[in-house]
Formats: sequence, structure tokens, C-alpha cells
Amino acid sequence: MSQRNTAPRDRATIRRTLHWFWWVTKKRPFATFMAVFTSVAYTALLNYANTWVMGLIVDRVSAEPVPANMVFAVFTPYIVGLLVVNAVGQACSKLQDWSVMQLEMNGNYHLARLCFDTLSNQSMTFHTSRFGGSLVSQTSRFMSGYTSLVDVVVYSLIPTIASIVCTIVLLWPASPLFVGVLFVMLVAYVIVAYTMYQRILPLSAKTAAAQSKLSGVLSDAVTNILAVKTCGREDYERQLFDAADSEAMEAERISMNAMLRRGAMTSTLITFIMFVTSVFVCGGNAWYGISAGTLVMMFTYTYNLSMRFNYINSMMQRMNRAVGDAAEMTRILDEPRLVEDAPGAPDLVVTKGAVDFENLTFRYEDAAADDYVFSDLTLHVPAGQRVGLVGRSGSGKTTLTKLLLRLSDVQGGHVLVDGQDVSACAQQSLRRQIAYVPQEALLFHRSIRENIAYGRPDATEDAIREAARLANALEFIDRLPAGLDTMVGERGVKLSGGQRQRVAIARAILADCPILVLDEATSALDSESEALVQGALENLMAGRTSIVVAHRLSTVAALDRIVVLEEGAIVEDGTHAQLSQAGGVYESLWDRQSGAFLEGE
Repeated sequence: MSQRNTAPRDRATIRRTLHWFWWVTKKRPFATFMAVFTSVAYTALLNYANTWVMGLIVDRVSAEPVPANMVFAVFTPYIVGLLVVNAVGQACSKLQDWSVMQLEMNGNYHLARLCFDTLSNQSMTFHTSRFGGSLVSQTSRFMSGYTSLVDVVVYSLIPTIASIVCTIVLLWPASPLFVGVLFVMLVAYVIVAYTMYQRILPLSAKTAAAQSKLSGVLSDAVTNILAVKTCGREDYERQLFDAADSEAMEAERISMNAMLRRGAMTSTLITFIMFVTSVFVCGGNAWYGISAGTLVMMFTYTYNLSMRFNYINSMMQRMNRAVGDAAEMTRILDEPRLVEDAPGAPDLVVTKGAVDFENLTFRYEDAAADDYVFSDLTLHVPAGQRVGLVGRSGSGKTTLTKLLLRLSDVQGGHVLVDGQDVSACAQQSLRRQIAYVPQEALLFHRSIRENIAYGRPDATEDAIREAARLANALEFIDRLPAGLDTMVGERGVKLSGGQRQRVAIARAILADCPILVLDEATSALDSESEALVQGALENLMAGRTSIVVAHRLSTVAALDRIVVLEEGAIVEDGTHAQLSQAGGVYESLWDRQSGAFLEGE
């Protein structure tokens, strides 16, 4: 994409970023006012009032000699003035720091919550298309971008504006001509600086994107470090990282060179401004009768102002980086949610637990327009029935359960629970009525107790232990030194696959939901553990609507009903006894898994 095409998008992103930053800043109006007021007061007092008093002293000294015994009598007002100016100026400096800390602490808190709420409420399609590490990095850069921008505005931009106003107001009575020339030169400087700033901004956004990609590559390698090591692919991952690192460095180099060129041009303008000022100072007394004290103020004020403008290069660079760092998260914040509750959506109320898929049509957002997983699929699961979903990989079994959980929305048809369309109900209320155990156990880097009680945090110790016992997990938990307080590691890496799965099953048992979804829930267990857990699951499924996805058909053979899916359509529906003698897909799958095909050879 060309720079011309990305420019409108970049400008829109800048506006939205500043919108979010202002949204969080105005939550602290007093701190915002104090930041502006103290920045102006600090600059006016320490940079301008100090010099103004010194100018008065120089004029008084130049007027006539002051006897030694009259120094304090003559200069005490000036000394007191300098003392007051510096004392108040320093107080303003500390209040300035206080207001900045208030804004940054408040801003980081609210921006972190904003990002968390946005990310946690996005669809699974959104999350499966992105690196988790990149999202964390983007959130961190979004917050640091706000902090950097507050620092730049309070410590650089506002003092620079205050310096311009003070210089013009204080020097205008003495030399309107000089102020007019200086104003024209400063306007030219601002125009040149802003024009170059506009050109550099897309480069900062590209740098931020390259750094985000680098974080994603690193996160992907670290998250899957076991696969990297067991496949001996450290060198390959290093190549991927080096490529991303080089891309980030190249983007940084291009941005840096552009900023250096801009700095060279603005420094030339500053040098010219100081040259013109020197001419006025040298000839001010002879040409216009300007006093020595006023000439000191003229040079000092202009020099201070030129130094402020000299730092505009670094100020713009920091603003560029702050906005560029926040750009990617800004786009995510404005990205529409693929699954979103309707305003005022009521909670789902489950009395029986009947599940209906009516005339279901669905395809994934990133799939081709005609690549549908389901086309007009209808399936009725009566309340309390235990249904197994079987079929070859890619037939749509797991997708059906995700639509029930509303992790994605259908394009056509309805998913109903007790006659209520799940798309019209609050998502959280829906998912709190469904105990879900996926193929890969989803554990947090927390204690086993917290993981088991995640769906029911108010559960008693006895209830947690009973759920662990029913899931055949208590035996290994009690052997651990810390028992239920054992930290499981990121994604539960400190536990074996079977142990992780039993903890997940214990969580489902404790949740005690009216609807149960098991997606290959026993696939990670050894034969002995599977047999024990299977008995616990049968007790758990009793009286509950249960949907069980399985490749291992022995898992579903005892269920009330088995539905066979193939290419998104229901091809068989019945009990194990009926389907195993029907000569269809299920019988073929059963024969292969039970070894009957060997007996016929």
C-alpha cells in the first residue's frame, strides 16, 4: 500500500488515538487544569520573571553608581522579588510533577481497563488471527504512548507556547519591529517543522508495526518452546526472529534518518533567528535607544525561546513515537466486535436445557464467500438427553459446540436453548449455563484450587475436593507438596496432559451447569484414568443435556443418541446399536476402531 493511500487512515488513527487520550485525561479535570496552569506559571516565573527582574537591576546599575552602604537599601526590593519568583516557581514545578503523576496513573489505569475489556469481549475469530504476545505488547505501548504524550505536552509543548506568549508580551513595548520579525521567523519555523512532521508520522507507525511483529515472533517461539526444542528448530526460529528484528531495525533507521534531516533543517532556522537577534541586540541602543537591561532581556528571552524551538525536533519525535506506538491498539479498539450483545440483552434462563439448531448456516469470517461449514442444518437435542457428535476431522463437530457457546455468530438460522435464541441473550449468562471441557485443558497460571473453582469461585473447600475426587484428580493432587495450592504454571505446563484434563473436568463437575459440552474431554487420559473419569462423567451427565464430541467412539457408545456429521451435514442419527448395524459411516468408523476390519482380512 502506498503512502498516499495510508495517509488518510493514519490521520484518522491519530484523531482516534487523541480521542482516547483526551477521554481518559478529562476524567481528572483538576489535575489537567493544574498541569496546564503550573506549566505556564513555572515557565513565566523562572524563565521570564527572573530575567525581567535582572533587567531592572542592570538598568538600575547602569543609571548611576550605588554606594556600598546603600546596596541593600536600593536592591532589597529586587532581591525579595527574585526570592519570591524563584520560590513560587519551584512550588509550581513540584505541583506540575504532582499533576503529571496523577494524570499518568489515572490514564494508565483506565486505558488498561479499556484494552482488557475490548480484548476480552472480542470474538474467538479475532483472537485466533493474532499473536497473544503482540496484543499484550500493543496494550503496553498504548499505555506508554499516553504517558509519553502527557510528558511531552506538559513539560515541552505548553512551556513552548507560554514562552512565545511571554516573549511577545514582554518585548513588544520595547521593540515592536523586533517582535514582528521574530514572529514571522517563528511562524516559518513552525510551518517547516509541521510539514516534515506530517511526512515522518507514517514512518513512526511503520516502526511500531514492525516492533509489534517482532514481539509476536518472539512470543510465538517462547510459547511453543517445547515444539522448537523437540524438533531441533532453534536455528530456524532464530532466522525468523532475525528477519523480524532486521525489519524493525530498518524501519527504525528510515524513521531516524528522516528525523535527523528534519533536525538539520530546523537547526539552520534556529541559527538564522539567533543571527537576527544578535544584530538587534548590538544595534538596539544606537538605533532605537533601548536600555541595556532591555537588551539583556531581548537576547535572553529569544535565546530561551530558540532553545525551546530547537527541542521541537525531539518533541515532535516523541509525539510521533507516542502516537505511532498507540496506533495499532487504537485500530483494535475501533474494530467492530464480531460477536456482540444487543443493547439491553436479557440473561438466558435455563429451566430444562433443550438445545435446538434450526436451519443453521455458518461460515468463518476469514473463509471464502462460498465456503460454508453448515448449510441449513437442523438438530434437536431434548432436555436431559446425552448426544454424541462423531465424524471425520473437519465435519463440523467442534464448530457446532462453539456456535452453541456463541463464540461465533451464525449467518443464517437460529441456535436455541429452551426456545431462547442465544444471539438475543447476554453472552455471559449463556456460557454460565454451559460447562465446557475442551480437548486441550484451559488452565491459568494459578493454583489448582483456583482453576477448579474458576466457574464457581464461592465453592467451599469440601465441594472443591469432592469435584476433584469425582474427576479422579484428588489422588495426584494430594501427592503434591502444596496440594490444592500447587501453582500449575502457564497453561498448566507443570502438570501432565492427563492431570490437566482431570483438573478441567473437576472444574466442569463443580460448575454444575444444566448443559454439558465435552469436546474430546478424555482424549488426553490413559486407559486407566479414562475408565475412572468416564464413570464420573456418566454421573455428571445424568439428568443434564450433554453434547459429547469424540473421535474415540467407545466414549459415546453408551450415550442416548449418536449423531454422525460429514461435511457439515447430518448423515446418520441413532443409538450405538442402531448405527453399528446400519452399514453406514458410523459402522465403518466403529469397525476400524474396534479392529473388526482386521478380522475380515
